[in-house]
Amino acid sequence: MTGRTRGGYRPGDPRDDAHIVREALASELAAAKEAGQIGYMARLLAQATLPHSDPKVCEFERSNGLITLTMVAPSKIGLPYGTVPRLLLVWLTTEAVRTRERTLVMGATLSGFMRQLELVPTGGRWGTIPRLRMHMERLFASQIQTRWEEPGHIRGEKLDVARRWELWWDPKSPGQAALWQSTVTLDVDFFEEVLAHHFPVDMVALRALRRSPMALDIYTWLSWRMSFLTNEVTIPWPALRAQFGAGYAQTRSFRQFFRRALVSVLAVYPELRARPYTHGLVLRESGTSVPRISRRGSAGR
Repeated sequence: MTGRTRGGYRPGDPRDDAHIVREALASELAAAKEAGQIGYMARLLAQATLPHSDPKVCEFERSNGLITLTMVAPSKIGLPYGTVPRLLLVWLTTEAVRTRERTLVMGATLSGFMRQLELVPTGGRWGTIPRLRMHMERLFASQIQTRWEEPGHIRGEKLDVARRWELWWDPKSPGQAALWQSTVTLDVDFFEEVLAHHFPVDMVALRALRRSPMALDIYTWLSWRMSFLTNEVTIPWPALRAQFGAGYAQTRSFRQFFRRALVSVLAVYPELRARPYTHGLVLRESGTSVPRISRRGSAGR
């Protein structure tokens, strides 16, 4: 008895689970690519990520090799976390790349902007409307500090996400047009970083993964890595934990959560050649999640 199932995988193998999910999403993904549903993400925010849950503090740190990213927020506002600010960052990056403008128009109605993020407007304490407004203010008020350290060289940089923002929407009437358009003006350094270093992402893949901040982070990070990876590389679990799961007390529990999220990523990114093993995550050269004309043209590096 081999114990193999559909596709030649053993029961419980993440590749078999991914195959099942991939079949369910195949037609939607194909239609999206035909419709050109492409967005962009900033390289900096793919290398080191936001909190997955409320950290209850106003400073948060993640590391990725030589890079350490620290996000700081005012104590009265707090740090952004979870899915919503990740979707907001993709929207900000995409609009900045598309318009080449620092001031981005979010629209006259809250419900209209929420449709752009694929969020259904709901009220109440735990509804999408108060969560979106909270995370918009938290994200726009945050400062990102990056630090690169290697032997004999240390480099640092501070970036404010937004220079100013104006939100005119009435949360009690999300479909009612305000007298003025709601806008956000990106900080000039953040804007220039986004334009200089961005890469394409599949918006349908992001929508499929939006229930899991971890899956969104893995997808965007691997979309970036595969834009330039040529040789096989192994990322040890402790390094992955420092990058994606600093809140996990043990590497073992992080590894189990990461593997489950990777199943969903493999489902929406079938070209991806990334496999978890006992010693770490093995990456091999793969097709990019968004088809490109040339290797040099679409990585945004």
